[in-house]
Amino acid sequence: MRTLSRAPLLLVGTLLVSAAKCASIAFHVSYSKDAFAGPFTGRVIVYVSAFDNNPRMGPDWMRPQPMFSKFFKSAMPGKEMIIADDCAFFPGPPSTLQPGEYFVQAVVDRNLGGRAIGSSFGNIYCESRRITVPESGQLNVHLVCDRVVPRRKFLETARTKEFVIESTLLSKFYKRPTKMYAAVGLPHEWFDHPDQKFPIVYEVPGFGGTHYDIAGTENPRATHRAGEPFIYVLLDPDCPTGHCVFADSANNGPWGKALTTELIPALEKKYRAIGTPGTRFVTGHSSGGWSSLWLQVAYPDFFGGCWSTSPDPVDFRDFQQINLYAPNANMFFDENGNPRPIAREGSQNLLFYKPFSDMEVPIRGEQLGSFEAVFSPTGPNGEPAKLWNRKTGAVDPKVAAA
Repeated sequence: MRTLSRAPLLLVGTLLVSAAKCASIAFHVSYSKDAFAGPFTGRVIVYVSAFDNNPRMGPDWMRPQPMFSKFFKSAMPGKEMIIADDCAFFPGPPSTLQPGEYFVQAVVDRNLGGRAIGSSFGNIYCESRRITVPESGQLNVHLVCDRVVPRRKFLETARTKEFVIESTLLSKFYKRPTKMYAAVGLPHEWFDHPDQKFPIVYEVPGFGGTHYDIAGTENPRATHRAGEPFIYVLLDPDCPTGHCVFADSANNGPWGKALTTELIPALEKKYRAIGTPGTRFVTGHSSGGWSSLWLQVAYPDFFGGCWSTSPDPVDFRDFQQINLYAPNANMFFDENGNPRPIAREGSQNLLFYKPFSDMEVPIRGEQLGSFEAVFSPTGPNGEPAKLWNRKTGAVDPKVAAA
């Protein structure tokens, strides 16, 4: 999981919802023909925040704000898609919003490849607007999505380059052209000695990290160890369900095979890597730590060494302090019925499984769902099989065994 900050924690008891009914609220979302000719099939999300004037860029793990979503089929431009109390929601349905002023933003999620819905290339969104929720009565909010998230540009420098390939394997899996990305940091010796070949280190960033993390850097992350120069590559693990961890998955597709048979051979040829297992290394932290460890274990004759730090769970008898194979295992509560914490700072618990799981219900691409996408079989609805019941926290032993 990504590193947690000291941002103030908004406790469940002070969330912007009330158990009592307030106004009846419905969001009427449409998209313009100029943004997308249609038809659209997929999820529409409405983001609401009392303090963030660009709420589509959420959720903030430490202060998650209300989100509402619903799946629509074959919607056309100008056709309103209504999101009301029958939607997927966090933390409560629209009618539980407390009276007051909010920023509201809607996103039509075309799901073309990015993890973060609000900033994924090709998704359609509306300008943020302010609404006032009354104490009672009916509130209809009309939102027209007429803006398209552009593809982010990678700022190259003399020593930092972007490497992109279209993956045949992933394109076949996703049934659309699918690209893989990496950022390449070059030592100055690469320019000084054009006939020389170099060892290479691949780093996998943690959850939420991408190859853009070193875009625009004049002096890329260390390209020397003990005086020896090497090529540094920051991989991009971003995928629609979260972090691909470069493992072949029933839900994410053959990311490991695509990395080792498509991206790496092409990159090493272009950038004059030595290209042998003994000169090819992998590293990473957190979800990147799991990725690097997995790549070394799964491809022992391809990578010559691994530095893995703070990896995601590598033994599911301790899945962040939960034994998934134990009888009556539960994600939300321990054996004594106490709420399970998921993150802490020092001895202070900051986040708990139940609200963290609830936060992910109306959206995709977040941490817990990312685990399921990697490890679960595909369920009958075409989505990753659910490891735990989203209401009770009970672990499904068949999915855990898989």
